[in-house]
Amino acid sequence: MSRPWRVAFTLTALLLAPLTFAADKIGTFETIHESSLSFTETTAAVEAALATSDLTLHGAHDVRLPDDKHRAKIYVLTSPTYVQAAKAEPPRTFSAQVLRIAVYTWGNELKTYINMANPTAQAMVFYADSVDYPWLIESAGRAADEIRTAVSAVPGVAMRSPAEPLRTEKHYNKYKGDGPARMMAKFRTWEKSQLLIEMDLADNFDEVVERVVAALASGPVADASATTGWEIVATIRQRDDAVYVGLTNPFIEDKMVSINSRFRKEGKSEAAPYPGVDHLAALPTEILIVKEGNETLVLHYGQMWRMQLYFWDSGYRAFTANMGVPGAIANSISSAVLNEQ
Repeated sequence: MSRPWRVAFTLTALLLAPLTFAADKIGTFETIHESSLSFTETTAAVEAALATSDLTLHGAHDVRLPDDKHRAKIYVLTSPTYVQAAKAEPPRTFSAQVLRIAVYTWGNELKTYINMANPTAQAMVFYADSVDYPWLIESAGRAADEIRTAVSAVPGVAMRSPAEPLRTEKHYNKYKGDGPARMMAKFRTWEKSQLLIEMDLADNFDEVVERVVAALASGPVADASATTGWEIVATIRQRDDAVYVGLTNPFIEDKMVSINSRFRKEGKSEAAPYPGVDHLAALPTEILIVKEGNETLVLHYGQMWRMQLYFWDSGYRAFTANMGVPGAIANSISSAVLNEQ
C-alpha cells in the first residue's frame, strides 16, 4: 500500500477503532487447529504447509518438557508482507514482526493442537505510539490469517479460540505488567524493558551481530536444573538495523511449562499433567541487536515483564513463588553474550 493510501486508511481506521477492539479482550495466544493426526504426523504436515505458504520459516525446535509427558515443537516465522508494512517503524519494534506457532499434545487424550502467539496482541503492545497504528494492527491481523490459512491444510478441525492471558486493547497499549505484579516488572513499558547488555559503534553492527551469535552458540547447555547455556532457535535479519536472535534452553522451557501448569485445572490429568504446554508459543525468548544513531545496542527483555505478558494467567501466587526465576534467566543471557559463563 502506497503512503497516501496508507494515510487515508489510517485516518479512517482511527475513526472506526473505538467500535472494534476497544472494550473486547484479546488473547495473547490463539488456538487455531485441532489435528486429527498424531503429533509426529502433524508436525510433518505443518512443515509441508509452511513450505508452500508465503511465510518464511526461520527456525524450529523440539521442546524438552517435564517428565516427557507431552510433546511440543515451536516454529519461528515472518511474513514478508507484514515486515514490509512495518519497515518504517523503529528497529526496537522488530519483535512484533516475529511470528511463532506451537504444535503440542494436550488434555487427557493427548490430542495434538496448534496455536500461535497472537500477532494482533503483539502489535498492540509494540506499535501503540506509531502514527500508522491502525494500519499495523490490520497488517498484524493479515499475518495471523496467513498462519491460519497455512495450517488449515493439516487434517483436523480449524479453530479460532482466543487463549489466556486475555486483555483489552488499552491494556496492551500501555502494558507494564498486570495487577499488583506491576511492581515486579518495575512498572516498565516494553521499551524500558529492553535492557542493555552491551553497546558499540554503529559502524560495528555486523561485527557485533557475529560476535553475539558466536558467543551464544559456544557454551555448553545444562539440563533443566541450571540456567547455563543457550541454544539459538532462529536468527532473523530482514532489515539493515535490526537482528532478532531467538533463544531457549532446558531451564526456561521447564520453568515456563511447570509454573503455568501448577495452578491450572482445565486439561490437567495424570496422563497430561502440564496444561501449560499450550503457552509455548511464547518461546523463544529474544535478544535484539539494533542500530540507533551512532550506536549498536545489544538488548534483551526484562524477563519479569516478558513472563507477565505471556504467563499472567499462571496466577499471582505462581509469580511470588518463583521470584528468582526471571532474574536468573536474564543474568544467564547477559553472561552468555558477554562470555562470562
